[in-house]
Amino acid sequence: MTIFLGLIIPFIGTTAGAACVLFMRNELKPLIQKALLGFAAGVMVAASVWSLLIPAMDMSEHMGKFAFIPAAVGFLLGIGFLLLLDKTIPHMHIGSDETEGVKCSLKKSTMLVLAVTIHNIPEGISSGAVFAGLLTNNANVTLAGAFTLAIGIAIQNLPEGFIVSLPIRSERGRGKAFFYGMMSGIVEPIAGGITVLLAAYITPVLPYLLAFAAGAMIYVVVEELVPESAEGEHSNIGTIGFAIGFVLMMILDVALG
Repeated sequence: MTIFLGLIIPFIGTTAGAACVLFMRNELKPLIQKALLGFAAGVMVAASVWSLLIPAMDMSEHMGKFAFIPAAVGFLLGIGFLLLLDKTIPHMHIGSDETEGVKCSLKKSTMLVLAVTIHNIPEGISSGAVFAGLLTNNANVTLAGAFTLAIGIAIQNLPEGFIVSLPIRSERGRGKAFFYGMMSGIVEPIAGGITVLLAAYITPVLPYLLAFAAGAMIYVVVEELVPESAEGEHSNIGTIGFAIGFVLMMILDVALG
């Protein structure tokens, strides 16, 4: 039950964010959207460092001065994995009319959801990897630390679920906008659950897996969230949002982890 709760928390964050579309009458102001995107980016970067990369290196202390190898290799593999998804899965970023990935005839709303779904996969893997470490009694993973990561991801999923649902509302209505926004996050507990089920097999490569999730999350931040938060006027709002998100996640991880 504890593991299930930990894996479902990020999905609850996405659902709660998407539910805002049921009550909001107006479109989200660009300044607020920039701040929320920057905030999500800050949370993801801090989570990648404190909850994933540092534990990955701590687990590799027995390698001495080469303890960085699992973190470095896993990080680059995570970057490569998201790059592959980005090139193969058809999707469209918020605020853009250009499709990415393979050419297809999917509706804009579907491709917007796919864009968010792509970067929810590493978030699910990261939660699953941490809870897998908990199941295998890894000394570098604590219950508080695992839940801190899950809560941090849920916090950044709140604005994400809301932002992805808004453009769908005009095309499909409030109900479907909520449903699509919510379902963009369902991949997180699925990816996390699969990772936990493979816990017995991934224990030897757990440092690589944690760093893999970090690399994938950083790819999303650099390729999508930061450019969208800095586009156009008042890019400093996105930077302020980033700083707040980073500091909040850092405090949560250090204080609770």
